[in-house]
Amino acid sequence: MPMPEPVQRRATNVSLPEPLVAAARELDINLSRACEAGLEAAVRAERTRRWRDENQAAMESWAEVLERDGLPLARHRGF
Repeated sequence: MPMPEPVQRRATNVSLPEPLVAAARELDINLSRACEAGLEAAVRAERTRRWRDENQAAMESWAEVLERDGLPLARHRGF
């Protein structure tokens, strides 16, 4: 299995509450990786929210079709 290529990193200043930083250091938590994981989660959540907002009309339209006509090929279902 091929190894993923390393991602270029960029130094960034982040302000965090001192007690939180102290607790993370006490627990040997890598601040950069923890911040990265939190930022990845926030980006993923925001992208999901925006996609839902942008596609709300299509989802509602499809829901109306399903409510009116039922599932396509439902008569072929064995359960």
